[in-house]
Amino acid sequence: MMSVKLQAIPIVYFEEGAVIIAHCVPLDVSSCGRDLQEARRNIRDAVAGFIETCEEMGTLEEILEESAFAREGETT
Repeated sequence: MMSVKLQAIPIVYFEEGAVIIAHCVPLDVSSCGRDLQEARRNIRDAVAGFIETCEEMGTLEEILEESAFAREGETT
């Protein structure tokens, strides 16, 4: 299993009613929370779960390439 540490993942936050939505656009992963802190915690968990699932399925490299992520030291 590969160990992945993503840095500087862009997350967009917006309000929808009384809820804060957090959306990681490059990976198309979303979560929400009652406040910004909860939304941040939840999106971290959602992205971590997404990456873990991709690793288990053997699709992580492909997903990260499609999302324009590069290995440290590489350029896209």
